[in-house]
Amino acid sequence: MFAGEDRNDCDILAALIRAHRPDIADAAKLVRINDPVRLRRKSGPKLAAAVEVLVGKARAKARQQRAELHGFVVHEDLDGYTNADYKQVRGTLAAELARQCPGFRTAFALAAWETEGWLLLFPEAFPHVHPRWKVPAHLLDKDTGRVKNAKEELRRGLGLPLFRESDGPSVAREAQRHGLIPSPRGTNRSYEDFVGDLADWS
Repeated sequence: MFAGEDRNDCDILAALIRAHRPDIADAAKLVRINDPVRLRRKSGPKLAAAVEVLVGKARAKARQQRAELHGFVVHEDLDGYTNADYKQVRGTLAAELARQCPGFRTAFALAAWETEGWLLLFPEAFPHVHPRWKVPAHLLDKDTGRVKNAKEELRRGLGLPLFRESDGPSVAREAQRHGLIPSPRGTNRSYEDFVGDLADWS
């Protein structure tokens, strides 16, 4: 089950899960909850209440699908860098999600700066979407968790046609299809933390 800021982000996560955990993706149906996630600015009872709503909707969607809920993946863009604040915010949100999901697995994708920062880890995927696209050299092999507004960097730097947010899932799927995802170029703490959550799924 997925919950994220929008469908594009959830489709990117689906490609990442299929690449990192084909054993799970092949055996399970990946289903999205339509409600946008807005957790990172909440704390205490407000955070607990917001997570409770999301988990309740995940359970209801599983019942609607007449399926067992095996795992819940939640995404939100950090709109910030992978610094000390990131560590604290992610720790709080991931712990609350896990606390309210006994009996099934969870993964939290708090993407820094945003999910497009994760796409920069797979620069060879972009030309497979549009042959003229080439990620600029100054964005290659970097800590993409330190790239402010990666979406705008891609829009300015890739060339024509201009990158759109809706292109993100296609880039992720091409990265999966061409076997790029297990070997990212560069680093991003938020991506590594998400992959670590997936690795803990048994």
